[in-house]
Amino acid sequence: MPKLSVTIITLNEARNIEAALESVSWADEVIVVDSGSRDDTVGIATRFGARVSQRDWPGYGAQKDHAASLATHEWVLSLDADERVTPELAAEIQEVLGHDPPCRGYRMPRTTRYLGQWLRTTDFYPDHQLRLYDRRTGCWSRASVHESVQVDGAVGTLRHDLRHHPYNDLAAHLRTINHYTTLAAAEQFARGRRAGVLDLLVRPPLAFARNYLLRLGCLQGVTGLVVSIMNAHYVFLKQVKLRELGLRAGREG
Repeated sequence: MPKLSVTIITLNEARNIEAALESVSWADEVIVVDSGSRDDTVGIATRFGARVSQRDWPGYGAQKDHAASLATHEWVLSLDADERVTPELAAEIQEVLGHDPPCRGYRMPRTTRYLGQWLRTTDFYPDHQLRLYDRRTGCWSRASVHESVQVDGAVGTLRHDLRHHPYNDLAAHLRTINHYTTLAAAEQFARGRRAGVLDLLVRPPLAFARNYLLRLGCLQGVTGLVVSIMNAHYVFLKQVKLRELGLRAGREG
């Protein structure tokens, strides 16, 4: 029966880390890799019995691969500090690992808590995340944002949700959008992508229609409307920043 190592990367996550650790207290070991927290993240993780390592920030994928390299066991569950493993998901993971797993990785649906509701619509759900994997056959991508695990082998899908608590309020969501769109625009620019006027005019409304109509945000009232608008805003801001990078390069060239 394979044993399980849980890995969590952190930076100033004292508000979240305790609940995350409690949700995986059943695991065989928990490893926390911290990149210089100035709050009590490290102290809380240490008191909960996690094995804590500190390392300068190299990027999301590289930090998560480093955390996996510290694991004692071959099977890894990568958890973010603002995520929680429900008892139902924990039981499903334990069932999968109760024998030799037929797949090399398993993805799971993730539901986000937003404006007091669990999202079951928009781009935020089911938002499948491949988080349970055999580290001998899997590694993290080096994308600047929205990194993912790539495994050499079959991938299965679990039924139960991973719960996500990413934002305290709308201001926190807007800060995250601003940060992630800067990273995403820079990455796309480096790959040769450019944004024109049509991208600014067409892509954001299409993103809203996809979220609100096709992915049924309209069924979740005001929350679904707000999420659909925010996701369209993400697309708009990314395109604006990508265009700005192109214009700047043109002036400098």
